[in-house]
Amino acid sequence: MHSHLVSLGLKPPYAIVGTGITGNSVLRLLLKMNVDAKEICTFDKSDPKAIFSDGPKLISEFQPKTLFVSPGVPLATDWIQRFVAGGGRISSELELAFSFLTKERVIAVTGSIAKSTTTALIAAAAQAFSPSAFIGGNFGTPLADYAFQILSGTPASEYIILELSSYQLENFNNLSADVSVLTYLSANHLERYDGLEQYYQTKLQLLRKTKSAIIINKDGGDNQATLAAKSFGDLNLYWTSRQSDLLKKHRLTVAKMLGTHNQENLAMAAQVAEFFQWPEAAYVALREFSGLAHRLENCGLHAGVQFINDSKATAMDSVLQATQSVLPLVKSGHTLHLLLGGKDKGLPWHQLSDLKNYSQIRFTFFGAFAEGAKSQSLLQGNIHSKLQPALDEVLATAKAGDIVLLSPGGTSLDEFKGFEDRGNFFKSYLKLHAKNNG
Repeated sequence: MHSHLVSLGLKPPYAIVGTGITGNSVLRLLLKMNVDAKEICTFDKSDPKAIFSDGPKLISEFQPKTLFVSPGVPLATDWIQRFVAGGGRISSELELAFSFLTKERVIAVTGSIAKSTTTALIAAAAQAFSPSAFIGGNFGTPLADYAFQILSGTPASEYIILELSSYQLENFNNLSADVSVLTYLSANHLERYDGLEQYYQTKLQLLRKTKSAIIINKDGGDNQATLAAKSFGDLNLYWTSRQSDLLKKHRLTVAKMLGTHNQENLAMAAQVAEFFQWPEAAYVALREFSGLAHRLENCGLHAGVQFINDSKATAMDSVLQATQSVLPLVKSGHTLHLLLGGKDKGLPWHQLSDLKNYSQIRFTFFGAFAEGAKSQSLLQGNIHSKLQPALDEVLATAKAGDIVLLSPGGTSLDEFKGFEDRGNFFKSYLKLHAKNNG
């Protein structure tokens, strides 16, 4: 048995639960480790290519001793809990891959919102002087892909930058970060957790597994309230904000990123650079970073109307931040058309109710939770079953000088594969409309 599996106490047979990106990366890595293919099986109830589609049948027939559970599969699933109670071992793509790290410096980012943008900023700064710096985790590239490359003879990177979701932190026993970054805490994923406190405590596991420094956004929602009574030993603790002196020091107040809230993200990234004493090239990269797709992405002007794609916004604080960032761009006499809806995940939509005080905002609701989003937010606007007819309404009513913002609040899984798919539809539909009305 491979030494990394031995060190983690992972015994065959191995079952990979979930055959998405992370599950497939585990499969590739195990085979690269020369694990006998007969000792590996796959489970996915929605993938016809998986060997098993029924959990209890997987356990009874294959009799695995280790489950590599993908983040999207709740550990509280009954048959998984019975497997654990019977002495089975649960692991993850991240736990296996992390065992291959040696001298790399690990920077890990978590939070309810802004973690992808902050992770990308830190990676851009690191790659400006250390091109092999790896960025992955929840960001899109599994760490197992990095471990695969190490086994293939690729030299180790100096820096590993990981975005970590609460789902990933549930099942990442050997995590040890040199520096951790906490962006923003607010209600999210409450359909998976027994309340807000459990969700927050899952996030805070990252801080407890940090060796050198913790960087926290002082204006990050519940960050201060949650951390006020917490102690993290002798670690360096840095509180940042959009008023950080680092922003002026490194001329980040004139960075390219759209949205005033991104000054908070830049401040956190700059604090990471300061801690590691990165060269000036890192700060140049921060200034030049223009943002990620689907996060306040400027989609340009169509017939004089500006369109902004914030499809990634699947939390109430994300919607509020996006709206507050865009409102100053709305000129007198013009309208901000805000598209809200999608699929609900048990979030506090009532937090959006204060937006009714802004007379320049016009609300349009769409998706499976359109009626619920409207009733719970107490906002007024028309309801559509899908995004396309909602866009048709907005395109018919918006005038030159207006701004259209897709910042839905709900997830995309009622009609799309993910927030990227929803954002890409938004952009492609705009292009089609422009072509047909050109």
